[in-house]
Amino acid sequence: MPTFEEIYARHAAEYEALVAREDYQNNLLRAIQGVIDLNGIDVIELGAGTGRVTRLLAPFVRSIRAFDASAHMLKIGDTVMKATGTTNWTLQVADNKALPVEAASADLLIEGWSFGHATVWHVERWRDEIGAALDEMRRAARPGGALVVIETLGTGALEPAPPSQALADFYAYLENEHGFIRHAVRTDYRFDSLEEAVTLSRFFFGDEMADRVQRENWQILPEWTGVWSLRLP
Repeated sequence: MPTFEEIYARHAAEYEALVAREDYQNNLLRAIQGVIDLNGIDVIELGAGTGRVTRLLAPFVRSIRAFDASAHMLKIGDTVMKATGTTNWTLQVADNKALPVEAASADLLIEGWSFGHATVWHVERWRDEIGAALDEMRRAARPGGALVVIETLGTGALEPAPPSQALADFYAYLENEHGFIRHAVRTDYRFDSLEEAVTLSRFFFGDEMADRVQRENWQILPEWTGVWSLRLP
């Protein structure tokens, strides 16, 4: 199982193969639509990766500017987005803490599965790292806009829960110190075969999860996702 750093630097194709199987019931889009009407709005996305959130939003919004620190991930993302037939998007390399955008230039600021890595990569200062990224989101948001943070609440779990104490602390930080409201949604993976389920889960989640997928015959792998939202005045 490669590290997340290795995945983002060299394994974007495998990553995309996995996330393309996620949320086959399309619950994530409905959760985002429950926060803000997507029709005709301008969006800025942080940590876009290979475009799994970008492609959800592009058919509805007026524009979406998507950023990620990994050029390798965005190269796959460009292919993914071109396949959608939409043209109202751009992809650009940028750090979550320093977006090349003007202040008050988007109605929705959204990130997916990006901020949580700071709890591992910057153990002693993750609050500073994530806080700076949240400040960037607020800076770029228009009055009355929305901020949305998307992170995991557990793979292979029957009930939503942070999969580590570090993530639990991060989620409490969002809710208690920044006022975000959490909504848990099922975003299960549906694979084309059990063999594919085992192979991709082993690549991304490790041997223990892959063995469980094999044992449970999970062609559909349970996944919980948290959607944290904050509406601005």
